[in-house]
Amino acid sequence: MRAARWHTGRVRALAIVYQSDAGPGLFTEAMRGRGLELEEWLVPERPEPPRELSEYAAVLTFGGAMHADQDDKHPWLRPQKELLAALVEDGTPTLGVCLGAQILASAAGAAPRRLPDPEIGWLDVELTAEGAADPLFSSLPKSFIAFEWHSYEFPLPPGAAPLAKSPLCLQAFRAGDAAWAIQFHPEVTRAEADQWTRDYRDDEDAVRIGLDPRRLTAETADRIEEWNELGRGLAERFAELVTASVPR
Repeated sequence: MRAARWHTGRVRALAIVYQSDAGPGLFTEAMRGRGLELEEWLVPERPEPPRELSEYAAVLTFGGAMHADQDDKHPWLRPQKELLAALVEDGTPTLGVCLGAQILASAAGAAPRRLPDPEIGWLDVELTAEGAADPLFSSLPKSFIAFEWHSYEFPLPPGAAPLAKSPLCLQAFRAGDAAWAIQFHPEVTRAEADQWTRDYRDDEDAVRIGLDPRRLTAETADRIEEWNELGRGLAERFAELVTASVPR
């Protein structure tokens, strides 16, 4: 895929957003600091990306309250799966987060499925041996406490490398050489996490498990600064991998 540049010399990437309050978050500034400029595309409001995909050196996809198997309810899901399948096939650097990761899993040949209980809040995640050796995930600690908010999981796609896991499910994989899927939320800011928590009654699974919003808000206040440092590091490493692959 041909990588276009701004006149400033920055490399352009596409941030695919499925819900207005679930975008790239702190990734925007972190990646800009490493020369990768994110341009957002809010899919439910706009059927086509701002530019031809060939003008982007990388693509990132983010979260949302919808689920990856709801093609009938959200007709844009099927084209998104086709788009991500083409990116994986093409070898374009791609990073999917939460719903974006589940769509990427579906595009890579695995069917996301509902968990018996959702993972919501601050939960333990551990890298696999493949994760510790991965060019992106090797920048992370071998174990950490991550912010999660999801009701579905993805099985490992055929031929993909498992990169991280929680006690309940697979947390990350790499498909091919340059497509990563992440179930947790390294991009989330405190403002976003607090907003999701305030709106928890919109999520029937959060209500079903008896989510305590005061407790979660307090834990977020304690953990978010360290978590954002990890998220910035991951975003910067992804940007470095992308910009290093662009011909000079």
